[in-house]
Amino acid sequence: MSVEEILNKESFSKEDIVLLLSSNGEDRTLLFKKSSDIKEKYIGNKVWFRGLIEFSNVCGKDCFYCGIRKGNKNLKRYNLSDNEIITAARFAYENRYGSIALQSGELESSAVTGRIDNLLHKIKELSNGELGVTLSVGEQEPEVYRKWFEAGAHRYLLRVESTNRDLYSKIHPDNKKHDFQRRLDCLRSLQEIGYQTGTGVMIGLPFQTFNDLAGDLIFMRDFNIDMCGMGPYIEHADTPLIKYAGTLLPLKERFDLTLKMIAILRIMMKDINIVAATALQAIDPIGREKAVKIGANILMPNITPGKYRDSYKLYDNKPCTDDSAEDCQSCLEARVSLADAEVIYGEWGDSKHYEKRRRGAEA
Repeated sequence: MSVEEILNKESFSKEDIVLLLSSNGEDRTLLFKKSSDIKEKYIGNKVWFRGLIEFSNVCGKDCFYCGIRKGNKNLKRYNLSDNEIITAARFAYENRYGSIALQSGELESSAVTGRIDNLLHKIKELSNGELGVTLSVGEQEPEVYRKWFEAGAHRYLLRVESTNRDLYSKIHPDNKKHDFQRRLDCLRSLQEIGYQTGTGVMIGLPFQTFNDLAGDLIFMRDFNIDMCGMGPYIEHADTPLIKYAGTLLPLKERFDLTLKMIAILRIMMKDINIVAATALQAIDPIGREKAVKIGANILMPNITPGKYRDSYKLYDNKPCTDDSAEDCQSCLEARVSLADAEVIYGEWGDSKHYEKRRRGAEA
């Protein structure tokens, strides 16, 4: 079956997706044209900002791919004060970002639960309830997720990184703290509580196949996610996976594969929110614009205080660590314009898919 015939189908099989991931030349152009048309029809040429506050790089987990893993002794650890977080949130509110994203390493404790609960109340208070909040702070118990939801968080991103259980086990330690089933259970809890629920994967991991990536996309469709943040795997020198660096796809191929994953997901899930990951820009100077062109509709300007940004390195060569929050906003506005899109200020930019999913659950 040709790429053109596959693109005209109502739904894709795993074999269809593998063929689309393998597309080149004119077939690749057809894929990107289709995804771009679908984005324009269902989302419009619109982009929403999530002001990203990377408030701590302290992590209790030891994932083999991650630069802020607990076992990395070469990293300067930091934890923003509540006042620094609130100041960053106020910047987002005053600049009409619509939403912020609070992200950190993964920790579970009553102190962490209470702190985030308190911050959520303060953020809602300073913005008169107008600033949307996404959390990305890892696996927690359902009652913790519920407490934060009731305090005002309404989106949660929990990237699974790979939905192939065997591959997952190769990129994580084999212990209870890195349990694949618990990751899935947490995603299910988030959905049941009422969050707009997001996940994502890394593209170009060691041992990963096109079949694995096709399975990732089918998982996202079948799990009925509301938003997705996925990007190319970029190795970090202080991680166990660095020993496989010589086996990886070239960076440009990982980048291209990521664009194809975004395009296919946009076709499969027409009305979800898709992030143009910062990691794309680490490979291609206009990587995020290219992602917006073919399907992404969310950008995450970094509003973390500048002195901390070099210490939140999940991967090497992270871009924009020297930019101020104002610089980052101006830069992204220009990038969005280059992609023939428009930044929508003062709106949460909720996933249209979420509204449809919730209505279906209530029917």
